[in-house]
Amino acid sequence: MYALSLAMAVKAVISGALVGFTLGVIGGGGSILAVPLLVYFVGYARHPHTAIGTTAIAVAVNALIAAVPHIRAKTVQFRVGAYFALAGILGATLGSKLGLMVQGQRLLLLFALLMVVISVLMWRRGDRRTPEIQTGGDVRFSLALVTGTGFAVGAASGFFGIGGGFLIVPGLIMSAGLSMIAAVGTSLLSVFVFGATTAVQYALAGKIDFPVALLFIVGGLLGGGLGAAAGRRIGSTRLNRVFAVALVVIAIYMILRQVLG
Repeated sequence: MYALSLAMAVKAVISGALVGFTLGVIGGGGSILAVPLLVYFVGYARHPHTAIGTTAIAVAVNALIAAVPHIRAKTVQFRVGAYFALAGILGATLGSKLGLMVQGQRLLLLFALLMVVISVLMWRRGDRRTPEIQTGGDVRFSLALVTGTGFAVGAASGFFGIGGGFLIVPGLIMSAGLSMIAAVGTSLLSVFVFGATTAVQYALAGKIDFPVALLFIVGGLLGGGLGAAAGRRIGSTRLNRVFAVALVVIAIYMILRQVLG
């Protein structure tokens, strides 16, 4: 546990608000900002593993809260989500154990490369229309494909300590044929499970700052409401592309920090 100064507390709330705002505006991707914010803004440059562990628990709680309106709207496919998440638990467990074994600065470099990949996915997402809402009933799917994809996505989520929404959503669409809105709603269950699984591993290793995580969650709740309101006024395509460019800029900054020291 690290001493929490007033400045760090304020920065943690601001960081949570920025992530929550992003999630509210574009419906995902905000958690990828959490690690660089904690590392370079809040002050965990020397403790990247703690930043990742703290991010994991904050992402898990925020995902659980965000899932409530989707459950009410019946846009969650529980059967698909259960198989995907259960397979992902094993992947997230192994991924988080492996992440703890990787040297902290090297892990940040790999994380920056992941941000570039996600930025490409977000840019491409801006070109797509959202399919019709898929509610109620059950869907036919390949159990092997769903569980295999769930394991792979869970491993990546655990390794990097992120919710993995932008990996889970396309994973659900490709493996189970869900519509975008159903995939988003169902993905929140996996984000919660993966985040919680990763958080347990990091907590056992003493790599979570719980006070900062709580402040981050509070900030996320505040920012999420503002983001949802803003998202209704701004085109989603433009927002996705702006965010994609921002991810690339942050990734380049992180890579330069690691390369140049």
